[in-house]
Amino acid sequence: MRCPVGEIFDVAVDLRRSSATFGQWVAARLSAESHNQLWVPVGFAHGFLTLSETAEVQYKASGYWSKACERSMCWSDPQLAIAWPLEALGGTEPLLAEKDAAAPTLAEALAAGEVFE
Repeated sequence: MRCPVGEIFDVAVDLRRSSATFGQWVAARLSAESHNQLWVPVGFAHGFLTLSETAEVQYKASGYWSKACERSMCWSDPQLAIAWPLEALGGTEPLLAEKDAAAPTLAEALAAGEVFE
């Protein structure tokens, strides 16, 4: 992941049930200014919060996109406790894609078998 225009708070969550870090997350601020990148391994959920007026996000992938491999996770799941920098939104709520607004919590995804082995 990289952000060649603007700035984002980029998050990856381990959804590999057999992993010692299952359910844990890591985050980084990515921006045009810093030139930082974040590698998101297979089996991780990925999301971001735009911190600037506009942002461009670029992905490199190890394979072709497949709907069967796509997962969504509730961005505000208390079990994950992601420390989103919501103060950057100036008191407004995050704008979510429809699929993200309806995304399950980690516990719901686990119960439905929607995590990776």
